[in-house]
Amino acid sequence: MAGLGDALREIDDVGYTILEDAIEPDLVDALNDELLQLEAHLGIVPATNAFEGTKTVRIYNLLAFGPNFARIPLHPEILPLVEAVLDPGLLVSSLSSIAIDPGETAQPIHADDQVLPLPKPHPPTVCNTMWALTDFTEANGATRVIPGSHKADRSPDFGTHYDSVPAEMSKGSVLVWHGSLWHGGGANTTRERRIGIAMNYCAGYIRQQENQQLGLRLKRVRSFPPRLQELCGFGIYRGLIGHIDKQVPSRLLLDADADPRLVWDLASPEPEGQADP
Repeated sequence: MAGLGDALREIDDVGYTILEDAIEPDLVDALNDELLQLEAHLGIVPATNAFEGTKTVRIYNLLAFGPNFARIPLHPEILPLVEAVLDPGLLVSSLSSIAIDPGETAQPIHADDQVLPLPKPHPPTVCNTMWALTDFTEANGATRVIPGSHKADRSPDFGTHYDSVPAEMSKGSVLVWHGSLWHGGGANTTRERRIGIAMNYCAGYIRQQENQQLGLRLKRVRSFPPRLQELCGFGIYRGLIGHIDKQVPSRLLLDADADPRLVWDLASPEPEGQADP
């Protein structure tokens, strides 16, 4: 991936980076169309709390709703960078849409990892991305960020005002940030909706925000590429974490071709006389 090193250094330095025009225009348009259809079909309405927004439409668990959404976690312009921030054993934490309608106020500044009981600063346990399905401007609610705040020794106090800057970007671009970065959705003072998709990842040893194993029908998971099955938690982390009775979940639940050996087996020498020919 061109520029991966520069993007990784920017995340390490200021806590975020913007990948301009990373997403194919036809995919952006298809996602916009499907989100509108889902909103109408499911009867989605805004929440009633300040964090999710009272004029913001959010659709959760998008992997349950079709092949275009399944393309998102694996996108070749995004996934390698997130793997470099975390490691290749990462998981899909959540996949949801966030449509900020006119009149919405700014979301409280927060860090995506602040519910984790870990001292700060710490290595990244969460790496999140925001796909711009429309232009993101300061006026229409572009995500607001506080550069360098991922290095703070604490999380922000909920509801407190902090000076921040808008992460403005064009339609088809993607914002990628360290999970400790202080940030929040902006206020929409325009007459048009700001639409984004939050594709969030976590380290393989952290519990996912959305329970992918229970939230997705196995029939749909069987249709996923093997790498996406792993990202949803149907693999094991570092040869151990997530196994089911010493079986890789994809082998036990999906009849997939997976290596059943765990880290204990791989770390042990072959018994005498049983070496591979």
